[in-house]
Amino acid sequence: MPGGLLTDLYELNMAASYLRRDMDGSATFSLYVRGLPKSRGFLVAAGLEPCLDLLESFSFTDDDLEALGEMGFDDRALADFSALRFTGDVWAVPEGRVVYSEEPLLEVTAPVAVAQVVETMLLNQITLHTTMASKAARYVLAAEGRQLVDFSFRRTHGVEAAMAVARASALVGFAATSNVEAARRYDLTVAGTMAHSFVEAFPTEGEAFRAFAEDHPQRTTFLVDTYDTLGGVRAAIATVRELGLDGALGVRLDSGDLDALARSARTVLDDAGLREARIFASGGLDELEVHELVSAGAPVDAFGIGTQMGVSADAPYVDSVYKLVEYDDRPVMKLSSAKVSPPGRKQVWRRSGGEHADVLSLRDERGPIGSEALLGQVMLAGRRTTPASSIEECRRRFGVDLAYVPQKARRLSHPEHVVVAHSEALLALTDRTRDEALRRSGAGR
Repeated sequence: MPGGLLTDLYELNMAASYLRRDMDGSATFSLYVRGLPKSRGFLVAAGLEPCLDLLESFSFTDDDLEALGEMGFDDRALADFSALRFTGDVWAVPEGRVVYSEEPLLEVTAPVAVAQVVETMLLNQITLHTTMASKAARYVLAAEGRQLVDFSFRRTHGVEAAMAVARASALVGFAATSNVEAARRYDLTVAGTMAHSFVEAFPTEGEAFRAFAEDHPQRTTFLVDTYDTLGGVRAAIATVRELGLDGALGVRLDSGDLDALARSARTVLDDAGLREARIFASGGLDELEVHELVSAGAPVDAFGIGTQMGVSADAPYVDSVYKLVEYDDRPVMKLSSAKVSPPGRKQVWRRSGGEHADVLSLRDERGPIGSEALLGQVMLAGRRTTPASSIEECRRRFGVDLAYVPQKARRLSHPEHVVVAHSEALLALTDRTRDEALRRSGAGR
């Protein structure tokens, strides 16, 4: 997908003016989250891979140019757009890493016109994937090691969002997804049981269970709450005995008092000698409900997570921004109230062990002793410099970072936000750039 039209009109308006005036100076834009939602103590960086794919293929097709001509762009603008490609550099935080507000997830340096046009696309992808990965991470905290499966496809805001949720949830540790295409595309484990409609379509619940088990003997999980939940558990046990099943067995609870039903189902299964049969819970659970079940000791082995995660119901977006921080070797910044954007190309430094606050610095600064840089170069002159990370690599990064997230930021309810420190050099540059910006505006006279 070339992507030239995957942008807002005002980006093209600005790009046309830059190009018409031969303004091809190098511009650096910083993409970061200005402030975290109240229910988030941290975010998980995600969405970099689709961004790099789109940047590498960026161009305007003949059909794109024809459409722009019909929208009112003149021949000079169309000629300029036809030659536009992304030839810039990208520095970014690897997917799966924990980040906080004000920390750049990526920085783009490229000729100003193309760096401007790709803003919308980059914000769209980083916002979607980071929002979803950050929501999924809360379920990982809540589940305390219980298995999690993405059930969200049918409730997400479109097919692309469903793919993003499946991938983002896998990045933070979900074991499987019900989304068959996402499983194929990203090499994920696919999981699924049956619907109530399947049970209702057969003359009896037992016949439905028997048919399903005969056709899927190695992955048989029975949905037991279509009629009477404990009766369903007993019907599942009867099917297991009748067919002599010994593969991966389980029952799924999708409604009612999941704590009480899980305890009763566990007792019935154990009394029948099916101590290895798993109990799977689903039914619109949010992470607080998962945490309540786990904290109460409910014997639930795995959770199917759908709507609440698939739309990030409590925080459906993050306040991501894409701000010009340098143009033609000149640091720049925005001074609007509550929207100040620190100037200059950045780096984020994190001390080993996480005892200290992250430090936001200028990119060419040295970090504190014992710290590591979060941003690395991932694109040079429009081409990737590193291979794409695997899901497993991203998951490992997340696991390491999560272990050191301060407890106050890990809380599912009322988390406290981590304050990121600014280096002395960044503070000094901010002061100088602010003074220069005021002088340029005439406000400093």
